[in-house]
Amino acid sequence: MSKKSITLALVDDHPIVLEGLRSLFVKYEVPYYLLCFENGKSILSFLDKNTVDIVLLDIVLPDVNGIDICKTIKTQYPATIVIALSNQAEQSTILQILQQGASGFILKDSPAEEILTGIYSALQGEVVLSSNVRQIMTTPTTSAHPLPSLTKREKQLLQLLAQGKTTKVIADELFLSKLTVDTYRKNLLQKFAVKNIAELLVLLVEHKMI
Repeated sequence: MSKKSITLALVDDHPIVLEGLRSLFVKYEVPYYLLCFENGKSILSFLDKNTVDIVLLDIVLPDVNGIDICKTIKTQYPATIVIALSNQAEQSTILQILQQGASGFILKDSPAEEILTGIYSALQGEVVLSSNVRQIMTTPTTSAHPLPSLTKREKQLLQLLAQGKTTKVIADELFLSKLTVDTYRKNLLQKFAVKNIAELLVLLVEHKMI
């Protein structure tokens, strides 16, 4: 790997991910200058006046869908490389962000060496998929129109919604901000292509997903 320092931005609202990435770079003496942003608007504001070589982007952010952020970055700052670093692992999500110009998709639970190799490969112009993502993409779907899977956090939120609890109550119970809960709700509607939460709950109950 070149000793030239690479400017890398992590966009993720989970401090543990940030700390993990920092310790990873220190352990392997990776010459990256690491910037951290907790939401989509802040990275876009930074890019307006600064250059970033590569962005590691979570899909679920507290303000804007990561797929939309990727599209904006690649439209306005095409030289900036975007890699999704996420727990969202559905085929549809992976395909959507790749279609918006992302150079790769890596799951957060991938081995450290695989994350570092992926970053380096993306800088060389390659499309990077972690081994677990490649497995997801090559697994045949069981239906012509399969439903996306739910993350543990999404299931928790939906179970509370099914109980009729308000955004504020859900935020308190899950230790999230109201904005983050609202973002989850909007992302779920988009993810399942439904108009409202009631329609979503009916769909999920019918398929025994909650």
